[in-house]
Amino acid sequence: MSFSADELNSVRQPIETANGLSNAHYVDPAIHAEENKHLLLNQWAGLAVASDVPEIGDAKPISFLQIPLLLVRDRSDRVRVFQNTCRHRGMILVEEPRKIEGAIRCAYHSWCYGTDGRLVSTPHVGGPGHNTHEAMDKSLLGLIEVRSHIWRDVVWINVSGDAPDFETAMADVMTRWAEFEQPLYHGGADSKFELEVNCNWKLAVENYCESYHLPWVHPGLNSYSRLEDHYHIEEKGKYSGQGTLVYRQLKDDAGNSFPDFANLSEKWNEAAEYIAAFPNVLLGVHRDHAFAIVLLPQSTDRTVEQIHLYYSVPETSAELRAQNTGLWKAVFGEDVFVVEGMQRGRYAPGFDGGRFSPAMDGPTHLFHDWVAQKLMDGQTALAAE
Repeated sequence: MSFSADELNSVRQPIETANGLSNAHYVDPAIHAEENKHLLLNQWAGLAVASDVPEIGDAKPISFLQIPLLLVRDRSDRVRVFQNTCRHRGMILVEEPRKIEGAIRCAYHSWCYGTDGRLVSTPHVGGPGHNTHEAMDKSLLGLIEVRSHIWRDVVWINVSGDAPDFETAMADVMTRWAEFEQPLYHGGADSKFELEVNCNWKLAVENYCESYHLPWVHPGLNSYSRLEDHYHIEEKGKYSGQGTLVYRQLKDDAGNSFPDFANLSEKWNEAAEYIAAFPNVLLGVHRDHAFAIVLLPQSTDRTVEQIHLYYSVPETSAELRAQNTGLWKAVFGEDVFVVEGMQRGRYAPGFDGGRFSPAMDGPTHLFHDWVAQKLMDGQTALAAE
């Protein structure tokens, strides 16, 4: 490893004296691997959204930190995540998103699995014409399932299986947004898009959770939702972000807007909140729509951002949806040069991680503190082995 306890301790100091994470946390493959383990595989990380597999039998292969996974909606309408490899010789099972009409069949030796992961047939495993063998216990050779949970349509996974129950791990943010615990309806094909950005995934989190950059990076948004209209959201060790007190609903030419979520308190008439739920899911709520962004790390310096927009009712105006998607695509697109510029800046040998504005950078410092804490916890666990 290329980081030390002293370095991580410097990150965990009070914001007035703390350093940011050093360059190596953004460019070093060895540290990237350590962070993958302690920040993503050992935690509840975002993988996809349940709306990616809307119908029974839908299956979508996803590579997560090079682990081949398969998102499936099984015959009981439950969304599940399995390792996308046959238990026989490790062959990839599903190469492209598709509907599983019968069974999940391995193209190599035709072993077949149900959408619930059970191994259901092993042709000729006992020799030609013999589809069973006493050494092959099908009940022990089902697909390896990855622990998963769905909240706000995001499919969260805990690959290690060691994290606390999801409801415990995410209790604070779930409580904060308890009013929004009601049906979410994905806007459909016109309400999702993807950004490929040349930066470490952590920089996307850092940028998202603060409003300090609004006047310069988002002048259009800042023209009505000004820097001074924002507030910090900080829950140490859990999540951080920002809120605005002047959310303005989108309206069409006739003055129509999206229907509101039901029974919200008056706070939400003009407020909206944007939270980074550590490690890699960015969430937003408004009175009339919500969004989820899942950050999929590809390498030390490349990240795919998957953005999905949601509404309070299943049927909404196509015109308004298109406008809303366009607006968010523009806003998130404005951030690309910033996160990519910070990534390039991390190759400067004299940069020591930077400093934080005590007044403006609280949410970002909180994320750095969480990263350092998880890495230190990992070092402690390793030393105890």
